[in-house]
Parts: sequence; C-alpha cells; structure tokens
Amino acid sequence: MERSAVRIEAPNELVRGQGQGVRYAVWEITLACDLGCRHCGSRAGKARPRELSTEECLKVVADLAVMEVQEVTLIGGEAYLREDWDQIAKAIGDAGMYCGITTGGRGFDDARLKRAIDAGVRVISVSLDGLRETHNAQRGTRDAFDNALATARRVAASPIQLAVNTQINRLSMVELVGLSELLIELGVKAWQLQLTVPMGRAADRADLLLQPYDLLDLFPLLDWIKREKLTPNGIDMFPGNNIGYFGEYEERLRYGGAAGTHWSGCKAGDGCIGIESDGAVKACPSLPTKQYTGGSALEGDVGDIVRDSPQINAIPKRSRDDLWGFCKTCYYGDVCKAGCNWTAHVLMGRPGNNPYCIHRALEHEAQGLREVLVRTKAAPGEPFDHGAFKTVTEPLEPKTDAAILGVPVESILQLRPSDLSLRSDHTKRLRLI
Repeated sequence: MERSAVRIEAPNELVRGQGQGVRYAVWEITLACDLGCRHCGSRAGKARPRELSTEECLKVVADLAVMEVQEVTLIGGEAYLREDWDQIAKAIGDAGMYCGITTGGRGFDDARLKRAIDAGVRVISVSLDGLRETHNAQRGTRDAFDNALATARRVAASPIQLAVNTQINRLSMVELVGLSELLIELGVKAWQLQLTVPMGRAADRADLLLQPYDLLDLFPLLDWIKREKLTPNGIDMFPGNNIGYFGEYEERLRYGGAAGTHWSGCKAGDGCIGIESDGAVKACPSLPTKQYTGGSALEGDVGDIVRDSPQINAIPKRSRDDLWGFCKTCYYGDVCKAGCNWTAHVLMGRPGNNPYCIHRALEHEAQGLREVLVRTKAAPGEPFDHGAFKTVTEPLEPKTDAAILGVPVESILQLRPSDLSLRSDHTKRLRLI
C-alpha cells in the first residue's frame, strides 16, 4: 500500500478556493501491487474484485473538480499496475488539479515515467524505508531498494519533481541519517516521514513499532537531521500527521512552524479525503474502511457523500468531550483533539487518545515514567484491519549510554548510504518483520 503521500503546495494559479473544505484527495486506484510490504495497511497484492472502470474514474475526477479539490495523489497498491493510470492522471491535471503519484518504484521504468510526464504528473514520491537491507526486508523483495533508487534517479532527471516518503519504525529509525545523505545525493526537494502504525500487515508485527517513549529519542534526532542535513541542502521536511504534537519541537519540525504554523487537529473529512479503488469514500485514506466509509462513488457524487455522511463529517466536529485517557486531560486537547485519528484508532480501538505524542512522552518523563504499548488483540487479517493495544505506565529506565534503540548515537550520526548496517544484531532485528 503506497499510502503515504508527500504534499507539495500547488502554485498560486492552481489555488481556486476552499470548496467544501476538502483541498486534498488521496486516491487508491487499484489494490494490485508488485511488492509485499510487511507494513502495508491495506494488505495490497491483488486487485479488488470490483474496481472502478475508466469511465467511473473520470466521473470521480469531475466530482473532485466540482468540490474545488486542489491536489490529488494517486496510490495503490501500485497505481501504475492499472493500465489507464495515466489517463486518470491527465484528467486530473486537465481539470485544474495538481496530480502526484506515490510509488514503491519497483516497475516505474523509463516507459512509465514518459507516460507520467505526458500526463502532466507534477510530483512523484518514492518510498524509501531504510538503507538496502532494511528497505528490502520491509518491502518483501531483494530488488526493492535498487529499483526504488533507480526510479528516484529517473524522476530526478525528469521534469517531474522528486519527493521521498519514509516509514519510521524500530528498523528504519537508526538509518534516518544515512537516508538523509541519500536524499541530498538524489536532489530530493521534499521528505515526508510518518510513524509505522499497526494496521494491516503491520498489525501482525507489533515488535516493529516504536514505543511511545522512543519519541524522546526520535524528535531530537529529526531536529538534528533537519538542521544539519536537510535545511542546508534545500530539502523540506514534512512530518506526517502522526508525528507530533506541540512543545518546542512543533516550531522546529512542523513545516511552516517557524512562521507560526502548528498542529490544529486532524483534517480527515475536512482538509482531506481518501478514495478506495472500489469507490469507497473515507475521511482519510488510512482510516479503517468499515468504520469510516461514508458512501460509494458508484452510487453518488463524492461531494454529496463528504457533505452528508456522518462517518466523514463528524471528525472535524469533534471536541474535548470526545477525548479520553491522557488526551482528555491534556492542556492542548481543545486544539489537538488527540492528534491523528488513524493512529489513535488502530492503536487503541477508537479515536480520542493517542499515545504517540512527544508532549505526552515529555510529561511522563518529567514524572520519571514512560508508557509502553502492549498488544491485547490480534488483527483478523483483512485490508485496513487492526487489533488492539493498551498502554501500561512504568518507571522510566535511566539511560546508561548515548544510544538510540541500542545503537551508539555517534555511529548513527556518521551513517552513510553505502553502509549496509551499523548493527551487529541486524539479522536479529530483521526478524521483527
């Protein structure tokens, strides 16, 4: 599932207004995929039994244009495995919307790149989830890293803007510095990072996830990478919606934070929507399908579904009264509303209480405590499924050395793309997936 999309703001001439509030749509045009990613939330592989026809897809494009959506990212599965993907992309651009593609890059060869150029695609985001061994292990094939890298180089040499997106988990976190060096080499302009959360195949691999207290190491590391690596080389960092919230890191890490931009609540159903390849319309592409589908594009206009469906439009209306646990008592609760609804729901079984929060981790640290996620229920094995976790509060273990996830900080900061691994126990760690 290539669901993580880097958003590049459209030029002023493409900004046509707010419409019903939705500016951004992430559209899974097929569930077919040529990778077997271990963290895939939709468990992608085969196309859905019933996916939208070309004519039906063009109707969706028209609906989005009427809504005055400004930006559409095509994902999968793998979008290019659908034969008419470039026809859909061209229709998006012709309707005045900014079109991007997110890809694992395994088969994005010269011919497909030319089709993307001819279709007017503006940005292609290539997924890189670690250096070679780590990326290949997570993506399920031995050639995944080399193919993704080759795709990135092709895009960088083309008129299409190159971006990269990365999952952060216990395997990839210590390789983020090495990845930043690779981004510099590639000439990437934007890097989106998001935490791996237990949806789909990732729900089967609880040990792959960061613990909430790992954010105490992650945020200073991201701060250092942005300051020392990205900013001097003209690369923008786009923290995903589950990398937050508030405190000193908000200003330094969030895109636009220095100008006063801060997290103002989940935009699912308001600023963005998701569409699945069978026409299901959701408030966010990553939210569980069963609980958050508001209707089908096969049965009505997308704009009407967004406007009329409580599964979609109830999320922007949530307040502190809908929060629970730590988040209900938090100083930032009225604005934050427990952060990313997707992350909270798949971890805790319902939104309103999100343990992946740097402010929360720092509050616990000040009391000499930390939160630990413990899985209480396995996922059933369906697309966009999840199990359940609970949080256990325990004493914070004092650090005895300068290390992150057992790796010396000095080694992490010196990592280069050519290094296969810093870790003597790398083979053991790969068993997490």
